[in-house]
Amino acid sequence: MINILNSYLAQQKSISIPGLGSLYADTVPVVSDFVNHRLLPPQYKYRFDKYFDAPDKEFFLYIASQKNIADFEAIKWYNEFAYDLRANIRNNGSCEWPGIGTFSMESNGEIIFKPYTSDHMMLPNVNAERVIRQDASHAIRVGDREVSNHEMNQLLHGKQRKKRRFLWLAFAIPVLLIAGAATYVFYINNWDPNKVVSYLNNLVR
Repeated sequence: MINILNSYLAQQKSISIPGLGSLYADTVPVVSDFVNHRLLPPQYKYRFDKYFDAPDKEFFLYIASQKNIADFEAIKWYNEFAYDLRANIRNNGSCEWPGIGTFSMESNGEIIFKPYTSDHMMLPNVNAERVIRQDASHAIRVGDREVSNHEMNQLLHGKQRKKRRFLWLAFAIPVLLIAGAATYVFYINNWDPNKVVSYLNNLVR
């Protein structure tokens, strides 16, 4: 069954085919499609190497356990599968490995492999909407101590309030001093504007 072979390839990342070569499965990690709000699932990028074609003992043990047959029957079954695959490529010019790609023979007799594209993904896309939790608590490293994000917000807001209070006092104190000085000048001149003007002219001189 081809599903058994595909499962082995997915787990072990390689599978050898007698008289043909080896298939390899390189894992492509999850990709975030931010624009479409989704996650593209991990994929397998398949490649073919014609220089190694000898399956190891563990491979045949895997087939035997999956098909519930003896080891020698697993070896016979897989060798027949590999023979049929090579014969189909030779007689028909190409042969599909379901779920993986297609083998074909060039005019010079060389076997090439064309893997399936990302349209044949093993897993579906996953919708991924970004969720922002305003009240979520998490730790933040500040210098040599660890505080929560709530404590950090309170600390920052406290500093901002102190800064605003300082700016308000820096503006209010000069205004109060000027207002107090003006009140004093008017008071000593009996609230007479003309006397105030004369008093200020004398100060300038």
